[in-house]
Amino acid sequence: MKDNSSMNPSTENPSRRHLIWGAGAAAAVAGVGVALWRFEPRDVANSASHPFWGEQFETPSGESLAMAGFQGKPLLLNFWATWCPPCIEELPMIEAFWRENTSNGHQVVALAIDQPSAVRRFLGRQPLSFPVGMAGLAGTELAKSLGNAAGGLPFTVFFKADGSIWRQKMGQLTPDDLSQWRSATL
Repeated sequence: MKDNSSMNPSTENPSRRHLIWGAGAAAAVAGVGVALWRFEPRDVANSASHPFWGEQFETPSGESLAMAGFQGKPLLLNFWATWCPPCIEELPMIEAFWRENTSNGHQVVALAIDQPSAVRRFLGRQPLSFPVGMAGLAGTELAKSLGNAAGGLPFTVFFKADGSIWRQKMGQLTPDDLSQWRSATL
């Protein structure tokens, strides 16, 4: 049988191999950059007069939760769902933050992008003291209008007392995120 040297990778030109590896590495770096850019929260024009402040949501108990009632004080707005593990993991930390800082004027609202029955079942097992609104699937569009270009969860928007956005966070919150916001809004 004849040996076909063009099929033998050990005889491949080293500079060609480096070129292929370099192109592959460049493509990988570009892919990571695009992914990070896509998940980076977007700026929101004139957030103090954003339509969000005119929204109303039903609470799990059936009452109305008007966002206009939260204007004038710092607000942490958290988008979450019962099927989202990082959302569930951060809720006790948000609860503790709210309990420690509500007397300082810091407010917390969680908007569930979920089925109302699932939210009610979850809150029956793990009650939250801060207000929870049922945003449903329409909450995804609201989150996008507040800078969540990817539509992922959890997503948190930190508002200053004047209604402007201090920061948006895609992904699970950390104690440092909450500490920085508290310091920035005092």
